Amino acid sequence: MLTKRWDKSKLPSRHVTVGPDRAPHRSYYYAMGLTEDEINLPFVGVATCWNEAAPCNIALSRQAQSVKKGVIEAGGTPREFTTITVTDGIAMGHQGMKSSLVSREVIADSVELTVRGHSYDALVGLAGCDKSLPGMMMAMLRLNVPSVFMYGGSILPGNFRGKDVTVVDVFEAVGQHAAGNMSDDDLHELECVACPSAGACGGQFTANTMATVSEAIGLALTGSAGAPAPYEDRDRWAVESGRAVMHLIEHQIRPRDIVTLKALENAAVVVGATGGSTNAALHLPAMANEAGIRFTLDDVVAIMRRTPYIADLKPGGKYVALDVHKIGGIPVIIKSLLDAGLLHGDCLTVTGKTLAENHRDVVFPKNQDVVYPVSQAITKTGGVVGLKGNLAPDGAVVKVAGMKTQRFEGTALCFDSEEEAFKAVQDRAYKAGDVIIIRYEGPKGGPGMREMLSTTSAIYGQGMGESVALITDGRFSGGTRGFCVGHVGPEAAVGGPLALVHNGDKIIIDADKGTIDLMVPDAELAVRKAAWAPRPTDYNAGAIWKYAQLVGPARLGAVTHPGTAAETHCYADI
Repeated sequence: MLTKRWDKSKLPSRHVTVGPDRAPHRSYYYAMGLTEDEINLPFVGVATCWNEAAPCNIALSRQAQSVKKGVIEAGGTPREFTTITVTDGIAMGHQGMKSSLVSREVIADSVELTVRGHSYDALVGLAGCDKSLPGMMMAMLRLNVPSVFMYGGSILPGNFRGKDVTVVDVFEAVGQHAAGNMSDDDLHELECVACPSAGACGGQFTANTMATVSEAIGLALTGSAGAPAPYEDRDRWAVESGRAVMHLIEHQIRPRDIVTLKALENAAVVVGATGGSTNAALHLPAMANEAGIRFTLDDVVAIMRRTPYIADLKPGGKYVALDVHKIGGIPVIIKSLLDAGLLHGDCLTVTGKTLAENHRDVVFPKNQDVVYPVSQAITKTGGVVGLKGNLAPDGAVVKVAGMKTQRFEGTALCFDSEEEAFKAVQDRAYKAGDVIIIRYEGPKGGPGMREMLSTTSAIYGQGMGESVALITDGRFSGGTRGFCVGHVGPEAAVGGPLALVHNGDKIIIDADKGTIDLMVPDAELAVRKAAWAPRPTDYNAGAIWKYAQLVGPARLGAVTHPGTAAETHCYADI
């Protein structure tokens, strides 16, 4: 029995459900088994990135069914659809990784087009892989229909000979194997136990970083991101997310009401406080672009630099997402930061309440060392810092959480692709004191701004993680550790200084000072610049070519459209 009659005069779905001229449209819904009453309710898109590509996504279809149940219970009509993902753990270390960041834009674009094409009134988005989380949240902000985001959950930790392990341990084991320190049998044993369930990578890598962001920025229900993917508790949260979106429709609370500049600042704080992925410095500006807000790499890293590091999470620390869940989840992290006055507590969230109201009754747990109170922070500054200098005039980013040294001085060893660098590492064709340069891997130059986890993990596996540095205009996985500088801008493909480095050039990186400098005279750099020519690419057709034509710089989020600051109409108002 219907408890509420909805006035669709201001809802987008009126264009496909109301009036005699929409009889053909309604006939399609009758064909799918809907009743007249269901057609007269708000239509809620339930978008997932479900597929059989990776464990990150495999549990999303199950959770979507629970979301639909919540929507129906709260008086709406759910319409489920799926979009793509490219899973970094499988795409990593070969040409397939060029598709990864591109997939973020395709996810946002495809969700936008599906919602626009069918005139849905609201959206619940479920995502599990690194790029699918920001991609889904970007679509919500772009469409600006009432929306709730839900994380698909993390993977359970593997166990290898009594020790908790993640997929990053397997990547590092490849380096140990190449160095002769791990047998074929041991490597095989590890790969068979490292990933024991559905869910996204368990450390504070990119997926869990952006899941933490989803709660802190207000687009996800408080506490919803914590439970691992196999836990049935996720289904309860899915039902609640479906119910919540109907409340948002009724009160016309939209994503851009929630994701304000202050909310973006909150997101950057939780990334710094948890030693999160450097990729957040790419995704937060991209989300801001969808909200019509300018929030750049410089803004993100400035906030992270002044944020205390309070969560002892992998890759720099000891624990994984399951451990955070056991002590109370992401609300514990947010509560600690709220109590210290480091978050804007007055920001609106999808509960209809403020961030502070949502966390008022959260009790910080004692007798645990997963998350610390701010007064006992692991370090006084955040886990990610920005760098600038003549090698990166537009900025770069380095993850310092867990690093023993904040300064590195060495000589350049240059490679024009990740494959060249990885082969050199495998062949041990580098030495202590080298600054390994991997260039022409930026957004345009890659194209696609690949992550370098295979290379950095191999270095660590060879026991050289503290002895070399690595600099790239590409990206690093959230699982990367060591003195690894990414997002260098301007990128080499457009003639940035990284393109002008020669083998043997002296480079100084100082994370304390926030500097990255190439110790070559300006006059010499001018000579090199005059002799430089753009590098040809093998990607002259298809989606990756198209991306390269549109994509902007990393410091602005590597986005492919002007953002909603340029829009003259909003989909939600059609």
